[in-house]
Amino acid sequence: MKHYDLILFDLDGTLTDPWEGITKSVQYALAKMGIEEPDRHKLTAFIGPPLAESFQQFYHFNEEQAWLAVQYYREYFSQQGLYQNKVYDGIPELLSSLNDRQISLGVATSKPTLYTEIILRHFALDNFFQLVVGSNMDGTRVLKSEVIESSLMPFGRESQVLMVGDRRYDIEGAHKNGIDSIAVAYGYGSLQELQEANPTYLVHTVAELAELLLI
Repeated sequence: MKHYDLILFDLDGTLTDPWEGITKSVQYALAKMGIEEPDRHKLTAFIGPPLAESFQQFYHFNEEQAWLAVQYYREYFSQQGLYQNKVYDGIPELLSSLNDRQISLGVATSKPTLYTEIILRHFALDNFFQLVVGSNMDGTRVLKSEVIESSLMPFGRESQVLMVGDRRYDIEGAHKNGIDSIAVAYGYGSLQELQEANPTYLVHTVAELAELLLI
């Protein structure tokens, strides 16, 4: 594996497993919109894509309704949901080893930067990263390609950059920005979804990810 100046990690489904917090937040938002959804497993598809897009796709909300649902989602998520999360086993050790090798690390996520920074601090991951870029609270910069583009600005186009993520949005965003990617199959994207996105590398476990990055 070639040397990279910067490795960008997605958050949800890559560094942490956010299933409980995200699905409870979506469930809360739907209830506020008059929709009762008792089965939170049906809400797993909300992990990864921009929230407003998911409300429109899965519940046929118009743009105004989707934005209102996002506000309700944040009511729950900002108080409880962001803490209902867990770091994947082996991630802190991997990040520490990459730091030891003097490789710059960043987080590139469609989750708002504000929430991302709180989560990283809460789980003692913040000191591993030199850069944290997420979406804006006003609903802008939600596309992964835009997040990655903003992440690259301090480093320049000539830098060798790698994106690590668990959904096709991460891989497609990397393609659009001309950088390499690793798809991780332990998160929320299916193996078929990831293979069809054509990542540079594909791994199935955190251990495989560490083995690849630490060659």
